[in-house]
Amino acid sequence: MKETVIQFGEGNFLRGFFNYFLHVMNEKGLYEGKAVVIQPRAGGKCALLNAQDCKYNLYLRGIEKGEIKKEHYLIESISRCVDPYKYFDEYMALADNPDFRFVVSNTTEAGISFDENCSFDDKPCTSFPGKLTQLLYKRYENGMKGFVFLPTELIDNNGDALKKCILQYADLWELPEGFVNWINTENTFLNTLVDRIVTGYPGDETAELHPDDKYLDTAEIFHLWVIEGDFEKEFPLKKAGFNVVWTDDAKPYKKIKVRILNGAHTSLVALSLLSGIETVGEAMNDEAAEAFLQKAMNEEILPTIGDNEESRSFAESVFDRFRNPFISHKWRSIALNSVSKFSVRVLPTLLEYKKQKGEYPKCLTLSLAGLIYFYKNDTPEDAEAVTEKMKKGSIAEILSDASLWQTDLSDMTNEVKAYYSKIESQGAKETIKWILSE
Repeated sequence: MKETVIQFGEGNFLRGFFNYFLHVMNEKGLYEGKAVVIQPRAGGKCALLNAQDCKYNLYLRGIEKGEIKKEHYLIESISRCVDPYKYFDEYMALADNPDFRFVVSNTTEAGISFDENCSFDDKPCTSFPGKLTQLLYKRYENGMKGFVFLPTELIDNNGDALKKCILQYADLWELPEGFVNWINTENTFLNTLVDRIVTGYPGDETAELHPDDKYLDTAEIFHLWVIEGDFEKEFPLKKAGFNVVWTDDAKPYKKIKVRILNGAHTSLVALSLLSGIETVGEAMNDEAAEAFLQKAMNEEILPTIGDNEESRSFAESVFDRFRNPFISHKWRSIALNSVSKFSVRVLPTLLEYKKQKGEYPKCLTLSLAGLIYFYKNDTPEDAEAVTEKMKKGSIAEILSDASLWQTDLSDMTNEVKAYYSKIESQGAKETIKWILSE
């Protein structure tokens, strides 16, 4: 089978997401092509992957429409893994293959960044965009067509950001204008949004089924890939049955994901920890916590973003995902940098609700009070300056500090104080029950 995809990243996520998609499309006879995986960082696991012929087992496990679902695949969509730090010439030789059409990447959020210390003569550049620019320049010199880029890094406009870095390297290295024109006209950079929890090597009896598989991977059943563009005819993801959206604008989908999925996490995290609930799954088995989240979702979050079939369906899938017994998602991990997360994920909903209804939503206001109480009385992990402001400031000072929330929330002071006092006197769990009875 031809090699048609260059993939930067050999980690759990792409193997539980993109390589799974590619495998299924090949199996269904809808596509014919494998991925060559590039190890983006020195000291990666390329050798281990090659040692097992780039094949590995993938288990998808979760809840779908209330029922437990499990799937198993032997993934065979990777042809080889190239370590450019050891085999730079093999990496650069990829530029000579006319069959390559797509470039997929997941190099963490910090991967798409410009490093002015990178040199064109490095073998290879340490940065991902630097390595890519080296490869692209050779392809340009070969007089060949460019690529379609599908980055999956979790940053806004990831395709645009990747292209910007490449053009910065072209400028830094004083590459010819013809190369810049070729980047702009012969290559397509697509912004994408991905959503799937990939849990990696399992810590349960599943590992015993494949004792020799060092790359055994696990993920939840749910997946979503929103892509700005349309290459369905070349890359038939939807035809293969995947939850993929080709669109002109990914922003509405990101809004739904951030406000519903991430917003649900952030609105419940502090109150859960203050109630002695350690994981998301435990919260879904706690009558009060689950009811609180249902109320916040149905009465406060959904009405402000558009309570339509699409958003409601996504919200229902979120509760299935939260109940997934195969994922132990700890609230302590979710609580990292909660102030900035609240300002992005929950506060827009809270402010929009006030704009629509003329009053602040009770559940989300309690979430804010719980967040402040958590920072003052627990051990939050956040930037030192943020933690200090939250611990030492009065509620009025905290709410009026635009550096924390990107706006002045002084008009919430009385309500937040009242909820804070209830948490202080009755505890978080009893305060949740109280808000549910209101």
